[in-house]
Amino acid sequence: MSKPILEIEHVTVSFDGFKALNDLNFSMSEGELRVIIGPNGAGKTTFLDVITGKVQPTLGIARFKGHNLSKRSEHAIARLGIGRKFQTPRVYLNLTPRENLELSCNRSKNVVSMLFRKPPPAERRTVGGLLETIGLDHKADIPAALLSHGEKQWLEIGMLVAQSPDLLLVDEPVAGLTDEETTKTGELLLSLAESHSIIVIEHDMEFVRQIARQVTVLHEGSVLCEGTMDEVQNDPRVIEVYLGDPNASQHAA
Repeated sequence: MSKPILEIEHVTVSFDGFKALNDLNFSMSEGELRVIIGPNGAGKTTFLDVITGKVQPTLGIARFKGHNLSKRSEHAIARLGIGRKFQTPRVYLNLTPRENLELSCNRSKNVVSMLFRKPPPAERRTVGGLLETIGLDHKADIPAALLSHGEKQWLEIGMLVAQSPDLLLVDEPVAGLTDEETTKTGELLLSLAESHSIIVIEHDMEFVRQIARQVTVLHEGSVLCEGTMDEVQNDPRVIEVYLGDPNASQHAA
C-alpha cells in the first residue's frame, strides 16, 4: 500500500453551531481514485473546502503529503500540488481550448503576452498531448464558447492537469451531461488516475459504478462507511440514510 497522500484527522467545521463536518476522519493513498458520495448536506463541499484552504477546521487537522494545511492560503495549498475543479466549468470562453491550456501551463502568463509570444516547443507538445487526452484536438482552435457543456468540462479538467497537481479534486463532473459525455468523462478520469491521485464527488450512481474503486459515504459531516461500490450499495446504513426509501437498492444499482 502506498503512503497516504491525504490525511484528515478528527476535523470538525462549525458554522454558528451547525457542524458541517463532525469529527471527520479520512485517508487516501498516493495514486488512488476515491469517490465521495452522500446526501445533500452531508458535508461533501465543506470537505473539499477544508482540503483547499477555503475553510479552516474548527478542530482537527488536515495533512497533504505530510504538510499541515491549517492556516495556509488557498494559493499556497495549490502550490503544494492540489487542484480543484468546481461543478460549473470555469474556462475562458473567448479563447480557444489550445489557448486555455497554454494559459494554464504557465500561470505567470496573461492573455496579452500569450497573444504576442509563441509558446516554447516543450509547452506546445504538452498542450498537444493534453488536447488529445481530453478529446478536443479536433476542436483545439475554435472559441471555447462553441463547445458543448461536456466538452467544457473536459477542457477544465485539462486545464487543471496542465498545472501538474498531485491531487485532483473533481466536483460533480457529469452534472448536466449526456449519457455519451458521461461515459467519456469516466474514461478520462480513469486515464488520469494512472498518473494522479483523484477525489471525485458525484451523485450519479451509474457514473460512480463506472469509475469507483473505493467509495466513501459521508453523512451528517462524518464518514458513514467505506468500501467497494457493491459493499457500499448493500450496506443497510447507506440504504437508510443516503437512498432513504424502500426501493433504495434499485436506485443504487
